Amino acid sequence: MVIKNGVQVLFDEGYVNDLRGRRIGIVTNHSAQYPGKGHLVDLLVKSGVDVRVIFTPEHGLMGDRPAGEHYPNGAYGGIPVYSLYGPRYKPPVDVIKGLDAVIYSIQDVGVRFYTYISTLFYTLESSGKAGVKVMVLDNPNPLTGLIVEGPILDPGLRSFIGIWSIPIRYGLTAGELANLFNDEANLKADLTVVGLRGWVRGMWFDETGLPWPRPSPAMVSLESAIMYPGIGLFEGTNVNEGRGTDKPFRVIGAPWLDNVRLIDEASTLGLNGLELRPVVYRPVGNGVKYSGEDCRGVEFVIKSRVDLRPVKVALALINIINRIHPGRFSFIERNGSHHFDYLVGRGNVRGLLMGGDIDEVMRIVDEGIEDYLRKVRRYMIYGN
Repeated sequence: MVIKNGVQVLFDEGYVNDLRGRRIGIVTNHSAQYPGKGHLVDLLVKSGVDVRVIFTPEHGLMGDRPAGEHYPNGAYGGIPVYSLYGPRYKPPVDVIKGLDAVIYSIQDVGVRFYTYISTLFYTLESSGKAGVKVMVLDNPNPLTGLIVEGPILDPGLRSFIGIWSIPIRYGLTAGELANLFNDEANLKADLTVVGLRGWVRGMWFDETGLPWPRPSPAMVSLESAIMYPGIGLFEGTNVNEGRGTDKPFRVIGAPWLDNVRLIDEASTLGLNGLELRPVVYRPVGNGVKYSGEDCRGVEFVIKSRVDLRPVKVALALINIINRIHPGRFSFIERNGSHHFDYLVGRGNVRGLLMGGDIDEVMRIVDEGIEDYLRKVRRYMIYGN
């Protein structure tokens, strides 16, 4: 089955005609493509639309900046480009006030701590304050709109990697999430969602017929995205999460890790949907954990993506690693706080893992999910 993304619908169904004669800003990156025809910005300019400014999220307009790297303002085809990752995370209200509409089009991966959805939140917030219309060109949730995994974010841990109280794997498209943000946070944006055509909630990205856009440098494949909701949590630990390899988020490891014992103990837990294989690998890159060192690790081989729950897999593995390496494993602390807490979204999970209370951790992962699913039905565009 082949679907149409929001960029395609914008041009194919005439929405672009309403943009001519108006001053337009675009929040976007390289992923805003009409397959086979080109990038949203170029197509709008060719169509006679007055594009005044471009805003770009983490990883920059071309999607090639490393994770966490701040980057300066620039220009594209003579159009000013504002960085929304660095000193500034929000589109400036005074700039948006000079526009007639703002378009948001970025492919995310359906995970709370993937920062593009925070940029979406701030786009709605700034546009609401400026009294300017927002048009979200929707994209598929690569991980389907059916599978949801907690924990749900504690409001006290809100940050740029956790902008709202939603689960880690939230099961909505960007357009649906925009509806939720706008309502629950009372952002007052004049919002229009240009929806997908042909997408249904059970669809994985490789079933859409769309080319994988590599949303960020480490999101090299759908398989990496499938594991990311869980393996991304290792970014808050001293275990390498596959960055610096050709399989980011599909391997974990460290020079000191007893990978054989880890796999043996994990095999007794009945983790569904994947196989764990021992590997030795050498990550390479600036800012990469154990760059240039041989890491004994585990490779994740997906056997059933429908049954797989990567958040629970990752938390179970962290619990085991802490138990078999009590003097080597640690959570990364920065400026007096733990990055892991902001990723997982609950302040007590780290302590429970250190204390070995994995049953309580798993309860927290499931806590509130049924209520969340009932609540978000009203924001869904594609059935529920």
